[in-house]
Amino acid sequence: MSIRSIKLRAIVGALAIGGALGVASAADISGAGATFPYPVYSKWAEAYKVKTGDGLNYQSIGSGGGIKQIKAATVTFGASDKPLEAKDLNDSGLVQWPMVIGGVVPVVNVPGIKAGDLEIDGPTLASIYLGEISKWNDARIKALNPKAKLPDLAIAPVYRSDGSGTNFLFTHYLSKVSPSFQSKVGANASVEWPVGIGAKGNEGVANMTQQTSGAVGYIEYAFAKQNNMAYLRMKNAAGKVVAPEAGAFQAAAANADWEKAEGFYLILTDQPGAASWPITGASFIIMYKTPKNAADSLAALKFFAWAYKNGADLARQLDYVPLPEKVVKLVEKTWVASIKADGKPVWTEK
Repeated sequence: MSIRSIKLRAIVGALAIGGALGVASAADISGAGATFPYPVYSKWAEAYKVKTGDGLNYQSIGSGGGIKQIKAATVTFGASDKPLEAKDLNDSGLVQWPMVIGGVVPVVNVPGIKAGDLEIDGPTLASIYLGEISKWNDARIKALNPKAKLPDLAIAPVYRSDGSGTNFLFTHYLSKVSPSFQSKVGANASVEWPVGIGAKGNEGVANMTQQTSGAVGYIEYAFAKQNNMAYLRMKNAAGKVVAPEAGAFQAAAANADWEKAEGFYLILTDQPGAASWPITGASFIIMYKTPKNAADSLAALKFFAWAYKNGADLARQLDYVPLPEKVVKLVEKTWVASIKADGKPVWTEK
């Protein structure tokens, strides 16, 4: 799938993912937010439309926009890759849960370099985004890739210009592995980048990276895979070099203790384990505990329940990691306990 077609589908997604192309119907489930899970949400919605006739009106606008829209109650659910902390959830009357797990990967546009040809570690990647490493034949990159033919070519870092969960995961990881990055940039959905070119959404970063010689960017793996982009292998917390794939994302998430995470607040970057991908993250759904429209909330919960039960294979095809069954059960208990109308659970199906 080309970048253009992904962008078109994102625009279509703002109208009616999973339905006939055109104006969303009144029955469509409304949501907005993260671009990170857009490929899998789109696939789920298409299958769900065929099965039930119900569509999904999802605006792929970034996690920051999704949080703003759910807090403004203009959508039934928000989607974010940066989880809200328990206090923010409680103060806003919201509840959140993880929906799917995936990975953020660095991608490059360097002549002669194909997917997986180069490796990089966190400190070196942080130095690139701090402007401390500006050429592809820098000694620090050479040391990691002694057999590679690295050109005397300027590095053009590409970053997310919009508030996004992908930004949060990427900067959270770089802040963990680089004290200099932590002090100069920090971890957040929106940061002040010292160097580089901004682009909006995973689609925009992928497109800008493809168009710019010498570029390095960071995107959700499905976008890299669908567009045959040259991703970098990464050295993880165990010192092992790993490639981005579902098994590496699963390894990073294996030790996640969702049961003890208040409000399901967990960040999966730089996890231990020889097989773990270092920039792994969950994508979250956010809804009101006391929705204004219980019927709309029930329709959304039915979609999410269907996706948990029937969407695992579609998720794996795009190299996302479905949640373990025990976590799904925790989530469904949270729905019953937290999302209510007139004092009664909105969702009661088993």
